[in-house]
Amino acid sequence: MHYYKLGTTDLMVPKVCFGANVFGWTLDERESLYMLDLLYDKGLNFIDTANNYSHWGQGNSGGESERIIGKWLKQSNKRDKVLLSTKVGGAFKGMERGLTPQDIRTNLEASLKRLNTDYIDLYFAHHDDLGCKQELTMHAFNDCVVQGKVRYLGASNFSAQRVVSANELSYAHGWYSYSVLQPLYNLYDRIKFETQYQSMAKEQNMAVMSYFALASGFLSGKYTELAQIKGVKREEMLKDYFTTRGRDILSALSQVANKHKVNQAEIAVAWQFTRECISTAIVSATSKTHLESIIKSTELTLDAADLDILNNASDYIK
Repeated sequence: MHYYKLGTTDLMVPKVCFGANVFGWTLDERESLYMLDLLYDKGLNFIDTANNYSHWGQGNSGGESERIIGKWLKQSNKRDKVLLSTKVGGAFKGMERGLTPQDIRTNLEASLKRLNTDYIDLYFAHHDDLGCKQELTMHAFNDCVVQGKVRYLGASNFSAQRVVSANELSYAHGWYSYSVLQPLYNLYDRIKFETQYQSMAKEQNMAVMSYFALASGFLSGKYTELAQIKGVKREEMLKDYFTTRGRDILSALSQVANKHKVNQAEIAVAWQFTRECISTAIVSATSKTHLESIIKSTELTLDAADLDILNNASDYIK
């Protein structure tokens, strides 16, 4: 697997980052530990999680994903061989959303403990906190880096304007700023990133890690009709994709996948690597087959005809 420099950071990362929101949810602890062994053995050393993953699972309260990763790191002794991305600022049981200095300090220490590490490679503000002055938030994040507990900072689920204002404050004070953006982006969910974030990311010289690269599994082609998702764990995430445009995208993916003799998920992920500004795509897997498919997508080349088919089907300006 090839590795690339992540924007202005000194992190060398693969094209895909493993999304660990499945740990402790669609994969139990045993299955998750197996998946961690597998992805590492296949050269995928970049893992993205959050302190509140996966609080939505039955019987969960948050922190499950970090605990599983921490257990694996302790057992495998591979902390210095993997890159960890986690987040603060999302709600979970007993914790409201927030990015106050106290929120950041308390949750960072809890994440470090769960992950069995003394530093985080990439620490994201998961959601904005409009009730806290950005100056206080960015000062607290700067302290995390100065203390050696965090290497780089990122922002997810912010408005473009708030990313810019946070970074301007940091520049003015000589603090560490957000160097990585984590937006929702895939063949279906294009409009917000392309119209609101893409130019901002370029102007701010930010790397971009897209999440939900497979639109919660919709782009995998596993589901072609709304009735097929009834009762599945991702039903609420999937239901809004079954539109005329969504079906057009699935048809385009099928056409290109048949041409290359691969599956639709591989085409959907490979498309990400053709997009301007996308540094790495966050993709989850729940089986060895899924993981191998993700890795194959990094080696797939789409030609101009493929891109015309995919881009026309997913065009939101018609």
